[in-house]
Amino acid sequence: MKSFKFFAVFAACVFIPVFVSCQNKKFNLPVKELEILTSAENSVFVKAEIAQKEEERNYGFMNRKNIPEGTGMLFVFEKDQVLSFWMKNTPHPLSIAYIDRTGTIQNIFDMTPFSLAPVKSTRSVRYALEVPQGWFEKAGIKTGDKIVLD
Repeated sequence: MKSFKFFAVFAACVFIPVFVSCQNKKFNLPVKELEILTSAENSVFVKAEIAQKEEERNYGFMNRKNIPEGTGMLFVFEKDQVLSFWMKNTPHPLSIAYIDRTGTIQNIFDMTPFSLAPVKSTRSVRYALEVPQGWFEKAGIKTGDKIVLD
């Protein structure tokens, strides 16, 4: 029994700090102003953090309570694939655009805070852009519009 108590205390001392540090993990992501060309021939701009590494993409907007209008996060993947995102530990409502390698928006979906339900692209894409929920609609951005990727 003593050895079990020792193990339990030891495990708590080791794993709780690791868990807490992962919850507070922050990345200093580069920010780029992206231009979106709408079907109405307007240019709309969004300041997006660029998440390229797997750990950056996995963390995304987790634990962020405030995401200002006109900002977002662009998730960059190495190859085309059907993407699936969820809202685990994400308190701010978001919209997501799935974008193919040419920069064409293929899907736009709204996502529910804290939901573990997967939100999947309907075809293979290379990028995903998350913004505050409703921003795409307010900015007049629709599927078929194009993000300038250089």
